[in-house]
Amino acid sequence: MSEYKPPFEIDETITELVAEIAELCGEISVNNNLSTNPVLRKENRIKTIHSSLAIEQNTLSLDQVTALINGKKVLGPRKDIIEVNNANKIYNCLQKLNAYSMKDLLYAHKIMMKDLIKDAGQFRKTNAGVFAGDVLVHAGTPGKYVSMVMEDLFKWLSASKFHPLIKSCLFHYEFEYIHPFADGNGRIGRLWHTLILSKWKSFFVWVPIESLIHDNQQAYYDAIEKSNKETDCKYFVYFMLDIIKQSLLELKKSSRISNEDRVLEIIRNNPKISAIKLSEILNISSRQVERIIKKLREEGRLVRIGSTRGQWMLIDKRKK
Repeated sequence: MSEYKPPFEIDETITELVAEIAELCGEISVNNNLSTNPVLRKENRIKTIHSSLAIEQNTLSLDQVTALINGKKVLGPRKDIIEVNNANKIYNCLQKLNAYSMKDLLYAHKIMMKDLIKDAGQFRKTNAGVFAGDVLVHAGTPGKYVSMVMEDLFKWLSASKFHPLIKSCLFHYEFEYIHPFADGNGRIGRLWHTLILSKWKSFFVWVPIESLIHDNQQAYYDAIEKSNKETDCKYFVYFMLDIIKQSLLELKKSSRISNEDRVLEIIRNNPKISAIKLSEILNISSRQVERIIKKLREEGRLVRIGSTRGQWMLIDKRKK
């Protein structure tokens, strides 16, 4: 076979989007609360899992997904519960995966689709396609060629000189075009997109890109369909770069949360937490934490119940 090459050429629009995203990444790297805010990281991870699975018709609400990930029992379809637990497992070890390893991709699929399909962790050997009702929208690569084409895709990913932002989008599109698994292609494609980005900027592990894809689900499918029809990946690249840009703008906004609000959020989840532990989580000095707590108590937003070793109670100032 000839050397694998996605049908794509960089244009001015893509160049401008890459520059804008790179600038945003620089700003976020300097003021990155994700590295010191486990609450924000966990919230974003839950949003990611809920959104990616909701795209695949999982019926559990965000609250139900949150409860499951927090180890609580939830009433819901068995399949949907398995999907959440599986996704949580693979996202938790995302940072350990090699974005350029086909073996790791098969491992991720095995975890993601465990107890859901019989051939989890294996490329399909039969033909398959994407249907809208009874209408075939896209025929994936013939089963007997899937392994070979996926090897070529990974060779291209390793050798490509494109910017990681562009490579991640192209891999995502080509992966969905090949449709290498019997099921789980969408969620694995989005997972791998995030993984590739995280090897460029580590904080992407915690950016809920899938949330905006879910909010723009039809546009996501339309971009794939147009790229298929025009035999040109750029339409999908346009869409995904804009999604990444919007995700970073939201992250930048959420990163502006004050230390006071971060303290309150942490205490809400652990009312007995100590000032020393707060300083470790927030990566600020104990003296700073003490000043913040003093201010919150003076404002009537926080009170201590019992002795100095008791627990904190938050006061909702919106209540009358």
